[in-house]
Formats: sequence, C-alpha cells, structure tokens
Amino acid sequence: MALEQAVRIVDEDASGIDRAFRDDVLKGLSQVQKAVPARWFYDARGSRLFEDITRTPEYYPTRAETEILRAAGVEFLSRVGAGRAVVEFGSGSSAKTPLLLEAIAPAAYVPIDISGDFLRESAESLAQAFPDLATFPIEADFTKPVTLPAAVAGMPRLGFFPGSTIGNLVPRTAVDLLRQMRDTLGNDGSGQACAQLLIGMDRIKDPDILIAAYDDKGGVTAAFNRNLLTRINNELGGDLPVDKFVHRAVWNDDIARIEMHLEAVEPLQFSICEQSFFMAKGETIHTENSHKYDRRSAAALLLAGGWTPITRWTDGDERFMVILAEASPLRTAP
Repeated sequence: MALEQAVRIVDEDASGIDRAFRDDVLKGLSQVQKAVPARWFYDARGSRLFEDITRTPEYYPTRAETEILRAAGVEFLSRVGAGRAVVEFGSGSSAKTPLLLEAIAPAAYVPIDISGDFLRESAESLAQAFPDLATFPIEADFTKPVTLPAAVAGMPRLGFFPGSTIGNLVPRTAVDLLRQMRDTLGNDGSGQACAQLLIGMDRIKDPDILIAAYDDKGGVTAAFNRNLLTRINNELGGDLPVDKFVHRAVWNDDIARIEMHLEAVEPLQFSICEQSFFMAKGETIHTENSHKYDRRSAAALLLAGGWTPITRWTDGDERFMVILAEASPLRTAP
C-alpha cells in the first residue's frame, strides 16, 4: 500500500484548541449578523453527515457530478493526460474521486482536508482501491498556504475541487482561494506543463429545487447544521443549547445563493471560551452560503482567480457543471 502517514498542519494552543477555529467562532459570534465559516462543519461527525446528505433524494449535486465524471472519463484523459499529481482540496469521497483517478492514471495523489479523522479514513480507503498509487494525505486548512510533498516536485499537477465547494465562499474569498490554489499547484518546473484545475460548480435553477436540496425532509441537513454547535461545545468548552436552534435554508435571489442559518427559537445566553453571548428570539447564526453560477459568472470567477476555462461538461439535466481550467499566465496589461 503506497500510503504515506498524514502530514498535520494545524495551529493549536497549549490546551490543544485549534486557534483558527476558536478565533473564527469568537469573532463571528461577536458580529451584528452572527456567522461561523462553513469549513468548520467538517469534524469527523460533520464529514459523515455530509456524506449522508449526498445520498438524500433531494440533494442532486453529487449525483449530477458523478454522472459527469462517469461520462467524461475518456475526455479527461485526453485533456489532462496521464502522470499528473492529483491534489484534491477536500478529502476524496468514495464515489467521485475514484472515477477521476481511474480515468487519468495519475502519478501521485495528495488529498488535503481540515478533518484529520475523515482524511485518514478516505485516504486509507482510496489506497486500498489504488495500491500502486503513491498517496500523501495532508491535514490542513486548504484556504491557507499549503506546501506539497517533496515527492511530487517536478510533476505536473491537477487540482481537483469537486462538489461545488467553491460556492460556499463569497466571491472575494472565492477568488482569493482560487489564487491560493494556483500558487499551491504551481507548475512542474519545466515550463512545459501548466497546472490545471478540475472544479465543480452548481448551476442556477428553480429555487424550490435548491431549497429542498438544503432542507431535506429527513432532517439530515438540519443535523449537519446543528452539529457545528455540538463541535463548538465539545472543542471550545461552549454551552450552546443545541436543541434551542432550528435549521433554516433560504434562497437569496439578488446574489444567487442558498443561505443556511441556525435560528434561536427563544432568547438565549451562552458562553464559549469564557466569553458570553446573547441571542434574541429569531436571531440567526449564518453558517453557510452556496452560490450558484451560470456559464458566464463561472468563467468570470475563474478568470479573476488566475484560471482560464478550457472545457465545460454538464449532466443530462444541466443541473451541474464541471470545468477544466488552466493556470493563466500572469499579465500586467490587457
């Protein structure tokens, strides 16, 4: 099994608390519109709950993207070529990542994820499925600079960012992340093979379909949303009354995004890291955005982030798109 031990890049204080998690939570809950970045959903339980979400009848993105990955395998190989190092931003799922790895015969696989337990589980599963593929898991926040393993130096790189995770970020932050990915992937050092990025983006569609996808009848998304509060209690010594919050999903048409919130059902007072907070009845914690794109807005976002779209694929119902882009040459003029 060609699986290296996971490299861990997490900034913890003396008590083992993730400083970035603590700072984001305390800062976010001190704002007028309380908010916590969506990346903190993904502890081990949150990651498993998200996998459960992808199997709900209402959540179409995973099925649509999987359809694309199954259908476009031959095209991926012709466009990407064999022998690249695949760098996945977010641990690979059991459904989608193998389809890409099978299609393009990579030289190495580098999954990067903020949830160490889920990262190790998924990396071990993929290593068993691809025993000859060198795998180098990295436990880190991929929105920050990440140094790739020395073993992939000199290899052309393909970034893989499925699942429309880019939609969780407001445009300014999304552009920053795309630029960060460009810097992380770089090129192979020869000047002959530019870095590429294969990215999933969800398309704008009927709001009723969108809302249902983020508020399934079985309550899995609601459990996923509230698990963030449980994580805060467990890891930051909080005492949030989890059962006093309800899950809300709303469509914001002005900026083409689904918003997820946790709404207080009564006046609440709680503490986190010995800092006190108050919420009025009906006040919310904004926990996630999921921006939706059309062809032009997707291209504009990628170009702003330093990537030139090359090819775009959609599923049969045109609900979702996967775009292959290439690192754009740095320019100082039109």
